[in-house]
Amino acid sequence: MGDFVGSTVRVQAPATSANLGPGFDSFGLALSLHDVVEARVVSHGVHVDVAGEGASELPTDGSHLVVSVMRATFDLLGVSQPGLRLACHNRIPQGRGLGSSAAAIVSGVLLADALVGGGAVTPDQALGLATATEGHPDNVAACLFGGFSLAWRETGVARAVRLDVHAEVRPAAFIAPNALSTALARGLLPSDVPHAVASANAGRAALLVAALTTQPALLLAATEDSLHQEFRRPAMPDSLELVDSLRAAGVPAVISGAGPSVLALGTTAQPLDPMAWTPASWVGREIAVNATGASVVTDS
Repeated sequence: MGDFVGSTVRVQAPATSANLGPGFDSFGLALSLHDVVEARVVSHGVHVDVAGEGASELPTDGSHLVVSVMRATFDLLGVSQPGLRLACHNRIPQGRGLGSSAAAIVSGVLLADALVGGGAVTPDQALGLATATEGHPDNVAACLFGGFSLAWRETGVARAVRLDVHAEVRPAAFIAPNALSTALARGLLPSDVPHAVASANAGRAALLVAALTTQPALLLAATEDSLHQEFRRPAMPDSLELVDSLRAAGVPAVISGAGPSVLALGTTAQPLDPMAWTPASWVGREIAVNATGASVVTDS
């Protein structure tokens, strides 16, 4: 196999929820719902087996997102392009605002690195590669590093800081029955907003950092958004109705990423029963914070 290991490598990548209300394109939270992808080098060709979410929709050849990211990573490392066989075990719903594409992208980077022995791709390079494919760093940063991530670009380079989430925070996801195009959701946003709106949102985003890490009692105020969610209501009226109902009851709730799923942030002091709030045909469940991010999994 030349430069490549001869065994199967396996990566586990968590779901993520971006924005978290006011942290548009900057904040991400890693969640303990995982896709697992196995890869090995073969003599020629590319074949992908997909089980679980998206099994009947995702490509099974070289156009699969994990494969294309692996190819880009091999190019970065300056190694030849091998034949590949992948097995994807998907649990993250596709197109629901829970970071399925980020999980695929991060898996591709880590799998390629593992197939050349591991350690060749630095965390900064991994973030840069993943951001270049995803287009923005919020989901991929949370997927890579776990916990609560703050991501930005500095002179065109993706950067991120990872923070621990307060132990009392207990997220719950309300997964919408139908997918929504991220491009459609982003297309509803105005090109400009008033200075007062931007100022209010910046204050809430700053507060959210404190609320998620040290003062969960502030989460309801901290998750208030005025920058993007309301503009997206025409594309996801049921989602915003659920957010409105939860917030009216004192539950911090936001659109998860570009939607249409909803993320609620209960706490041990104010627990949330997802079943009591889940609309018909939706799926509601508690999902713990993933503290570690994506990882290469070895057999014990």
